[in-house]
Amino acid sequence: MSKDKKEKSEKVKKKIGVPSALLTLAIMIGTMLFSVAVLGKEPHIPLMIGTATAIIVTMFHGYDFEEVEEMMYKGIRHALPAIVIIMLVGLVIGSWIGGGVVATMIYYGLRLINPTYFLVVVIILCSVVALAIGSSWSTMATVGVACMGIGISMGISSGMVAGAVICGSYFGDKMSPLSDTTNLASGLTEVPLFEHIKHMFYTTIPAIVITLIVYFFIGLQYGNRNFNSGKINKILNTMNDNFTITPWLLLVPAIVIILVVLKVPAIPAICAGVILGFFSQIFIQ
Repeated sequence: MSKDKKEKSEKVKKKIGVPSALLTLAIMIGTMLFSVAVLGKEPHIPLMIGTATAIIVTMFHGYDFEEVEEMMYKGIRHALPAIVIIMLVGLVIGSWIGGGVVATMIYYGLRLINPTYFLVVVIILCSVVALAIGSSWSTMATVGVACMGIGISMGISSGMVAGAVICGSYFGDKMSPLSDTTNLASGLTEVPLFEHIKHMFYTTIPAIVITLIVYFFIGLQYGNRNFNSGKINKILNTMNDNFTITPWLLLVPAIVIILVVLKVPAIPAICAGVILGFFSQIFIQ
């Protein structure tokens, strides 16, 4: 047998078909559903079972363990930037909360609120915050909680307010170059980050535009209602009591967004946000 035929035969031997891949996926999903939904346990053991199944299937198709190990290292290398970003986003959130940046964004966002446009403002506010910090969960836990309380005090359905918070938070997170999931998807598919974001515009921009239009018309029914602004004023006063609120703090997320627009890599841009947040905490707060 010639060398070319031998290599071709080896490649055919090592090709893993769709049934084997689906079997691995089914075992992992099945064990995870049983562990999480039935036993109420953490998903770590099912993930390990899924990994072990993948290794067995791969070796069954002719790969030796050294090759499998190299594939695992390659996957880790692709995921590592996203892991670093997850850690840095935690620093951003901590420094921006301590520096009063998040409080300032919430403060000026709440001052713009009008019952008619409340839901639209919530979507835009959550989108901007999530875009700046790259985290939907942190946005919902800060801006979202405040908006829920205000919306309920206005007599707006809590489900509607929660929907607006989630829509804005997920949109900003999805489109943020600082987002861990966006960077993870880009890294694992070996697509440049900003190229990945550019192609997401084709689906996310129409979706957010339709959402804003729908929520605008929904909000019209609340325009003529009288609402107690005491809850908003209470939140604003609390922020003023605990933080130094100044428009200058809005420069911090603005600088990060400018760095992102200039296509500065995510990690240096996030580090700049962390440093500016700590400077705000030391010199302003």
